[in-house]
Amino acid sequence: MVLGVIGVGSIASAIVSGLCRDEGPRDILLSPRNPKKSAALAADCPGVRVAESNEAVARESSVVLLCLRLSDAGLLRGLPFSKDASVISVMAGISIRELGDIVGPVKNIARAIPLTSVAARRGVTPVYPFIEPARSLFAHLGTVVDVADESSFNLFSASTATIAAHFAYLGRISDWLTARGIASLGARQYVAAMFGEIAGSLQAADPDFQQLAKEHATPGGINERFAQIMTEQGVWDAVDGGLDQIRRRLEDR
Repeated sequence: MVLGVIGVGSIASAIVSGLCRDEGPRDILLSPRNPKKSAALAADCPGVRVAESNEAVARESSVVLLCLRLSDAGLLRGLPFSKDASVISVMAGISIRELGDIVGPVKNIARAIPLTSVAARRGVTPVYPFIEPARSLFAHLGTVVDVADESSFNLFSASTATIAAHFAYLGRISDWLTARGIASLGARQYVAAMFGEIAGSLQAADPDFQQLAKEHATPGGINERFAQIMTEQGVWDAVDGGLDQIRRRLEDR
């Protein structure tokens, strides 16, 4: 099997790196669009090579992983995909129907939402529809979630929109400290250490967020009070509302 990758950004790099963690035979063909990353992966991973063009990737691959940005989807039109190939898209916002229009005559099409943790084979990857080779590819990189339908898949996709806001939240805490006289570096290091350390508690097979919140909220203490203030200020309602808006945006496409 030749695995072709069109679009070699951070997610594609994480997938390829994860696949290269074992020493078994592999044949991975990368598009040349990001020459530095493609060349680095090829140099680090035996069996990984860089194609001359996207056309070569589509023509020579039995499984093609689409990792382009949504704005670059037009680059896929007219590529010589084999009708017997499988296409797995990690491109947010492009439905199975739209993908079918773009990569015809391919019929075996799936969508997936891998996280960068696939590089360490700790990924949890929603896949729809739950078909081969998408299932086996991401099972090799961690856990695979069998998503029932495309509407449910869009819910998973919408949830990933919170990552930038998470880091902005940490930045806001750091900035609050700095604005009140704490040195900027010390503030950033402290906030990073605080949240970086407790992130280890999320590695459980069945994380219980309510229980974790309870464990960090001493009755009558400052953590409990801050959570109450967030509730009173409507922050959690804003989170729900924002996610609903992102979900509608994904579905309206």
